[in-house]
Amino acid sequence: MTPAACLGIVDWGIGGIGLVRELDRRVPGLPVLYWSDAGATPYGRMRSADLTARLHAVVCELACRGATEVVLACNAASTVAAHLSRTPVPVEGIIGHGLASVPDHVRGPVGIVAGRRTIASGCYRRGLARPGREVLSRVAQPLSAHIEAGRTGSPRFVADLRRIVAPLQRAHAVVLACTHYPAVSDWFADALPDATLIDPVQRLAAAIAARHPVAEAGPVAPRDYVTSGDTEAMRRGAALAWNVDVHATACSLRTKIH
Repeated sequence: MTPAACLGIVDWGIGGIGLVRELDRRVPGLPVLYWSDAGATPYGRMRSADLTARLHAVVCELACRGATEVVLACNAASTVAAHLSRTPVPVEGIIGHGLASVPDHVRGPVGIVAGRRTIASGCYRRGLARPGREVLSRVAQPLSAHIEAGRTGSPRFVADLRRIVAPLQRAHAVVLACTHYPAVSDWFADALPDATLIDPVQRLAAAIAARHPVAEAGPVAPRDYVTSGDTEAMRRGAALAWNVDVHATACSLRTKIH
């Protein structure tokens, strides 16, 4: 880690805070600048070209604020990561880490729970395909909205989760392919007692830590949060989902979106 290193993290909402918590454990000395883009159209609903342009502008904004690299802690955003060219700092998505988290020896059915864009992209289905391996995909769109709104554990949330995972009961492993979902891993585990749950954030955090070994020790570096959405909603959602106290600053893009 260079003295000026600063990791930018992008998510539409609070899902990426799970990555921050893991970095707190692995590399507390690495400064983090977190961008929640909740003021924009949800990434899963944007056209690919619009999402790419939006993310390019966000990366430029984070670079202007001091980020030396940016990770997309959002699977929907990561579906267009390959199209982010000419960014001022390196950009890394999470999907590759999700794929690498499933061992090749897992031959039984592998389940994927994710948002609509992630499933529709086919990234996980293609990347996890092996001879004799069945890949089961489930769109779990309402769950991230429940988590953002603080409805975790509500009867409606539990009913939606159980309905979504019901076809995955045969799965030997299930990838939580949305960074919000590890916040409710206990409910997933209860609904899928025979499956191994896989959180791609673990491998992503390990890769970041490997790049910044100097940050493993020493005082905790700043964790700065900015959001294009509602700061109080972010604070409340982060507390309920992740049990962390987040003080976010309202922000807007200074880079024009083309």
